[in-house]
Amino acid sequence: MAFDIDKTKIGVEDFGTTPYEYEWATPCEKFSIKELGSWLLPPLYSLVFIIGLLGNMVVVLILIKYQKLQIMTNIYLLNLAISDLLFLITVPFWIHYVVWNKWDFGYHMCKLLSGFYYLALYSEIFFIILLTIDRYLAIVHAVFALRTRTVTFATITSIITWGLAGLAAFPEFVFHESQDNTGEPLCDPRYPEGEEDSWKRFHALRMNIFGLALPLLIMVICYSGIIKTLLRCPNNKKHKAIRLIFVVMIVFFIFWTPYNLVLLLSAFHTTFLENSCQQSKHLDLAMQVTEVIANTHCCVNPIIYAFVGERFRKHLRLFFHRHLAIYLGKYIPFFPGEKMERTSSVSPSTGDQEISVVF
Repeated sequence: MAFDIDKTKIGVEDFGTTPYEYEWATPCEKFSIKELGSWLLPPLYSLVFIIGLLGNMVVVLILIKYQKLQIMTNIYLLNLAISDLLFLITVPFWIHYVVWNKWDFGYHMCKLLSGFYYLALYSEIFFIILLTIDRYLAIVHAVFALRTRTVTFATITSIITWGLAGLAAFPEFVFHESQDNTGEPLCDPRYPEGEEDSWKRFHALRMNIFGLALPLLIMVICYSGIIKTLLRCPNNKKHKAIRLIFVVMIVFFIFWTPYNLVLLLSAFHTTFLENSCQQSKHLDLAMQVTEVIANTHCCVNPIIYAFVGERFRKHLRLFFHRHLAIYLGKYIPFFPGEKMERTSSVSPSTGDQEISVVF
C-alpha cells in the first residue's frame, strides 16, 4: 500500500514499497520521494474520493430505489459499489497519514482500516469476476441461466464472495499495526522477525494471482464465449456489446497490470534487480504512480458496469428529472424541468432485451 510510511534500518522514510537494508553501505536517503508523495498523493486521492464516492453512491441509490434488486446482475453491481465505497471510506485517513507523516488514529484503527483497504480491494476484483461469469451464463447458456440466475443464488454467492475476500485480506488485519519506532506513530505491517521477505513475497504473489491472473483468465474465457455467441445471433446491439467487452478488458488490464508487476518486482527485487539505492528509489516512485492508477478503478467501475446499461440510464434520467431537473428549472431559465424525454414506443427484440439486461 503506497500510503504506508516505512522507517527501517536505512534510516529514512519511504512509502512502504521497497524497504531495503544496506548493512554495508551508507543509508539510502529518499526524502525527494517522500516529498513528491506528500505533494502529489493527497490531491490525486482527494479527486478519486470525490468522484468515486459520487459515482458509487448514485449506483447504490438507483439500484435500491428503482431496480429493486430483482435480478442477479443488480445484486452483484450493488456489492461491487459497496466494495468501492468501503475502499473510499479509508482514503481520507491515508491522505492525512501522508500529509502529516504520522498515524494519529491509534492501534486498532490502523488494523481496521488497513484490513478494510484490502478487503475492499479483493472483494471488488471478486465481484468483477462474478459479473463476468454472470454475463457469460446469460448470453452463452441462457436456458441454464434461467434456473441459476436467481436472487437467492446471487445472495448466497455474494456472501461467499465477501467471506473469500475476508480470508484473502486476513493477513493485513493481523500484521498491520501502529508502531512508534522513530518517535512518531506509524501504521505499517509488522511481520514475524526473520520472515519479512517471505511474507512480502506471499503478499505480492497473492495480489498477482487474485488481482490480475485469475480475473484476466476468467475474462478471456468468458468474453471469448460471449463474442462467439453474439456473432451468431441476429440482433441490433451485438456490435455495441462486443465493443464494451473489449473496453472492460482493456480498462482492467491498464489499471491493474502495472501495479501488480511493480509489486512483484518490489517483493522479488533481489532476484530480478540489483540491490541498489537508485533501484529502490525507482521502485518507490513506480509504486506510488501505479497504485494511484489501480485505485482509480473505483471511479471507473460505475461507468463500465452500471451507467452503460440502458435500464440504468433510464432510471438515472428519471431520478434526475424528479429530484434535480424540476428544482433547477425554477431558477434557471429554459431549463427543461417540466418535460422528460419520452422513451421510444418501439419494443426491442428478444435478443436485444437479453443483451440489454447484462450490458
